[in-house]
Amino acid sequence: MLITPKQSRQLSLKEISIIPRLAAVSFLLLFLLMSSCMSGQKKKSSSEQVPKVVPVFNADSAYRYLARQLSFGPRVPNTEGHEACGDFLTEKMRSFGGTVTEQTMQLMAFDGSLLNARNIIVSFNSEKNRRVLLFAHWDSRPWADEDPDPLNRYKAIPGANDGASGVAVLMEIARQLGLDSPASLGIDIILFDAEDYGQPSFSDGTRVEDSWCLGSQYWAKNPHIKNYSAEYGILLDMVGAKGAVFSKEYYSLRYAAPIVNKVWNTAARIGYSKYFENAEGGAITDDHLYINRLAGIPSINIIDYRSDSPNGFFPYWHTLEDSLDKIDKNSLKAAGQTLLELIYSE
Repeated sequence: MLITPKQSRQLSLKEISIIPRLAAVSFLLLFLLMSSCMSGQKKKSSSEQVPKVVPVFNADSAYRYLARQLSFGPRVPNTEGHEACGDFLTEKMRSFGGTVTEQTMQLMAFDGSLLNARNIIVSFNSEKNRRVLLFAHWDSRPWADEDPDPLNRYKAIPGANDGASGVAVLMEIARQLGLDSPASLGIDIILFDAEDYGQPSFSDGTRVEDSWCLGSQYWAKNPHIKNYSAEYGILLDMVGAKGAVFSKEYYSLRYAAPIVNKVWNTAARIGYSKYFENAEGGAITDDHLYINRLAGIPSINIIDYRSDSPNGFFPYWHTLEDSLDKIDKNSLKAAGQTLLELIYSE
């Protein structure tokens, strides 16, 4: 009760006793009102958490990166086309805003020749301890040893699907990572060299063990950062052909089955189960094998494997017909969008 000058008079004992009780009731009501408001604000902020925005993979952009690689001709170590393409990849990756490291080395091929090679590494969110490794190979096969025409088997292949497709997808992912919606964990992308310089079937002499995947073998023993580690790794190899089918590769299941399931479940959730077939594929010697064995990073291979094919791969594997016209943007999209969905949900 507010006492104004006009109302001043002697208060009775009964009136005086009422004042503290009214004040207490008023204070209690005010406290309950404030608590209710604060509780409502907490509930509102909790229910209105901003969802993570997954970038949309641009298949047209990836396709252009693929075509640009082919414009240099075959990317065979010790050739001008290889050197020029390496320069392009390095500068383009740098333009996306990541930290780029070039790992240059001389690698001994199965026939004793020295290959001038380089691994191209780009890192995003370098300060993050939680990291994921994505990789592909950027060189192309020096010999079309699976070509139906014997006269073509000593010629270098274009390598549109076998090499350039995986690189193109990772370039578009790198471009997205450099925009305004970065991922919440660290991402390292490695383009490995000299993967496809493995001993051809027509070579003379004894078979040389581990003649494939020379760049990834080197990096696994000599990482760009001492004691480098990642929670898991994902290899993209031959992900651009028409009718691509990505089965669950044997070594991937052996070394990193939980990652296989995570990727395949992600693909199914966003509508790409047509590409990511829920079936086991063959055992493939590829870069992921050495990242598992030598670097100890559980890694999987997303690769076009076809059980009805004589060699297990798409029809133009290691032939002169592995060209741009065999590429399907829908396949690039399926692989790229699945990876973006995965890394942005971590």
